[in-house]
Amino acid sequence: MSQAGRYWFPMKRYGWGWGLPLVWQGWVALALYVALVVIGVAIFPPATHPEGFATVVLGCTAAFVGVCYLKGEPPRWRWGD
Repeated sequence: MSQAGRYWFPMKRYGWGWGLPLVWQGWVALALYVALVVIGVAIFPPATHPEGFATVVLGCTAAFVGVCYLKGEPPRWRWGD
């Protein structure tokens, strides 16, 4: 298996972090993250429940970053090719 096939998320070309998914598993993880945030907005509208909304968004984001860290290329700062 090629190195690109092992990772769900590639490194960004510039900066630190990951880009769009390379494989279907990454797309499922991204879709699940978006769906959970949308559900969180429906359950905890930011205007009326800011603490609940913030908790949902921060929790989902932390979990998604964890998936990216585990299944993505090792992060490092990049200045391009």
